[in-house]
Amino acid sequence: MGNKGNGGLSPIRHHNFCAGPAALPTAVLERARDEMLDYRGHGLSVMEMSHRSPEYVAIAEKAEADLRELLAIPANYRVLFTQGGATQQFAAVPYNLLGQGGSANFVDTGIWSRKAIAEARHLFGDVHVAASSEAAGNTAVPRPEQLELSADAAYLHYTANETIGGLAFDYIPDVVRPDGREVPLVCDMSSSILSGPLDVSRFGIIYAGAQKNIGPAGLVVVIVRDDLLDRARPDMPSLFGYKALAEAGSMVNTPATYSWYLAGLVFEWLKDDIGGLSAMEAINARKAAKLYAAIDASALYSNPIAPANRSRMNVPFVLADERLDKPFLAEAEQAGLLNLKGHRSVGGMRASLYNAVPEAAVDALIDFMADFENRRG
Repeated sequence: MGNKGNGGLSPIRHHNFCAGPAALPTAVLERARDEMLDYRGHGLSVMEMSHRSPEYVAIAEKAEADLRELLAIPANYRVLFTQGGATQQFAAVPYNLLGQGGSANFVDTGIWSRKAIAEARHLFGDVHVAASSEAAGNTAVPRPEQLELSADAAYLHYTANETIGGLAFDYIPDVVRPDGREVPLVCDMSSSILSGPLDVSRFGIIYAGAQKNIGPAGLVVVIVRDDLLDRARPDMPSLFGYKALAEAGSMVNTPATYSWYLAGLVFEWLKDDIGGLSAMEAINARKAAKLYAAIDASALYSNPIAPANRSRMNVPFVLADERLDKPFLAEAEQAGLLNLKGHRSVGGMRASLYNAVPEAAVDALIDFMADFENRRG
């Protein structure tokens, strides 16, 4: 087809602040482009391969090995590459963990945690909210001493980073019931996984939709501790079963093969180009600090989140005069700053600063914001 949009020149890449599907590393896209028609001399695209072929199995195994290395995942955890996105895990988690009775416990910190609560309540009814940030306007997460698990808690679920509200946990919750028994900690890390080092051993289950820091939409990664594979309800849909997925190498049915392949390229990029998750964390901290500093110093822009709980991945902000929202977005797009409109449920603006968003993009956004305030503020 060729590139007809700019006379056959190299594609123009704007700065993409989308919350998901999000920016992918340019190096990954270039690698995928180069391998699109002929994957390493095999004469076909990865999209055309059998997921059972030796070539594809090697791709899948390397992706898992690289992810294990990046997150230092202990040997007693399974890594699953499955489908349905993080939203499907709102049902899969209780199905897999409530087979021995007890109730699902949750920390409510915003829209995505509430969707997980609603799904568990819809399916099983018996849900306990151990703590909530709603009374604080979802501007700060509940403190550790406010968490109150139910006496029959089967697990505690929380959302590490609320993508829409820009509210992030600054600690890992404890998981001890009133009777002193420890229960599994379950975490939705869709918008924060791989943004820095993580002690996986603190968790029973971690799950994450791919379309933010892992790869394109259509894939979800689940990391589950071995001892939790036998706690499923007998009425669970078979494709939800973590044990079956683990035993089949995530290939109970045909997986999202191309998304899995691209995730593997992202893992390689994090290892080889970035230098691992400690290096990635330093970059992310620098990007977020710059943007928050610009917002805090402004008379036009503001962010309502308590400083300790400000997300490094999703930075929401509002303009002092809502009438400037449309001009801000229109001029930002003209300047090559894309997808800054806040979620429809909360309005305002949101800049998502995932791993693949370069520091230069944040610098360009800050410069634009300052210029807009000078002209319009």
